[in-house]
Amino acid sequence: MHSKSNSSSVFVLLARTSQQGFTLIETIVGIVVLSIAFSIFTTLIYPLANQSAEQVHQIKAAELGQSMINEILGKAFDENSEMSGGFYRCGEDQNNDGEIKALDGETCSDVLANEEADTRELFDDVDDYNGLTIIESSLGGSDSLGDMYVGYQIKVNVINDSDYDGDNDGADNNYTAKLITVTITTPQDFDFDFSVYRVNF
Repeated sequence: MHSKSNSSSVFVLLARTSQQGFTLIETIVGIVVLSIAFSIFTTLIYPLANQSAEQVHQIKAAELGQSMINEILGKAFDENSEMSGGFYRCGEDQNNDGEIKALDGETCSDVLANEEADTRELFDDVDDYNGLTIIESSLGGSDSLGDMYVGYQIKVNVINDSDYDGDNDGADNNYTAKLITVTITTPQDFDFDFSVYRVNF
């Protein structure tokens, strides 16, 4: 009889012990520790995710820049150049008298601007692209390139640069080279410049 009472009291003690939970202070400390741990994880993981997105944007910017440069380089050097390629270049001293005159043929255009009424399909020389700005809506509608490049922007700048120093030659230009710069702006507002020279030939 005595052994039964001892076993029942031990069972009651174990039951009370197993039903004990966390105190309020322990719960608050646990929440604080979890908050600190999550904040540390967030500060470590977020930059990695941001860098990963930046790499994707760089690849897409390179694709856009290269495709635009390929399109521009497929055009003539100047509005007065022979579009199919000629024996003489515009602005060339054909009779070797030291001067470029009307007798030599067409002189190169002094205007670095679009002569095709902003209709990109009609662009026939590299000057037509000077000042061209394309935003995401101009890249295409749904199910086209516009969906792949949302948030991107393209800007094109063309200058006369016969001495290859990166500066506009202005009135001193001898019409031998033009510097084409394509700037791609990503959705993260990073600018990527792609430059190439188009030589008069």
